Amino acid sequence: MKKLVAYITTGYPSLDFTVDMILSLKEVGVDTIELGIPFSDPVADGPIIEKANLKALQSGFKIQNLFDISKEIAPQIDTLWMGYFNPFYHIGLDKFISEAKKSKVNGFIIPDLPFEEAQPYKSIIENEGLNLIDFIAPTDSRERIKKIVSSSNKFIYLVAYAGITGAKHSEDLMPIIKSIKEFTNTPVYVGFGVNQATAKEKAKGVDGVIVGSAFIKILLDERLTNSQKIDKISSIAKEIKEKINE
Repeated sequence: MKKLVAYITTGYPSLDFTVDMILSLKEVGVDTIELGIPFSDPVADGPIIEKANLKALQSGFKIQNLFDISKEIAPQIDTLWMGYFNPFYHIGLDKFISEAKKSKVNGFIIPDLPFEEAQPYKSIIENEGLNLIDFIAPTDSRERIKKIVSSSNKFIYLVAYAGITGAKHSEDLMPIIKSIKEFTNTPVYVGFGVNQATAKEKAKGVDGVIVGSAFIKILLDERLTNSQKIDKISSIAKEIKEKINE
């Protein structure tokens, strides 16, 4: 069965909401939570996730909130922390590793840390039994793909197009998927631009999909109550999980 990864911005609209939202997503079949760490300059994310990041920060989000929430959810559903390198660097990778292990978080996704620069950190993270997710982009050559996937673990994050999250692009991913699978048995999950309309097509040839902006768009809809947001996001997640496995 193909997997569904759900990105949720930590702490918006509230810390309790984040916990309730994630537990509801677990109930409808989401396999992994990508718990987003709010940051003021999320360079890989489009305006929807960027807005949620800023709202969470304006509401007083602190890194300790991430650690506290993770203790509640990570023992119940596979959880990864998605964040930019700045917080990891300033607070200290050792602190993040220690807190991840305490809360049973399984690893990190750091989209602005290039593969070459990530290697010293990857070794430290993996030696502690955690994962650092590797990215592949449509612009990567076969040689670079082979190099990146040689040490990949858990899953490979295939960026669906060269750009930011939430954009409406379409590219033929089959050639790059074929190249990846020539060199590794690590599962391949596709992200960027995955929603109810695109999920079935995007899931072709891969082992899972990563959905973020489609959920966060609803999270930001101030016309909805928190309960309505949870119900609507959960319903969409259930629909996507069904579509990718048709």
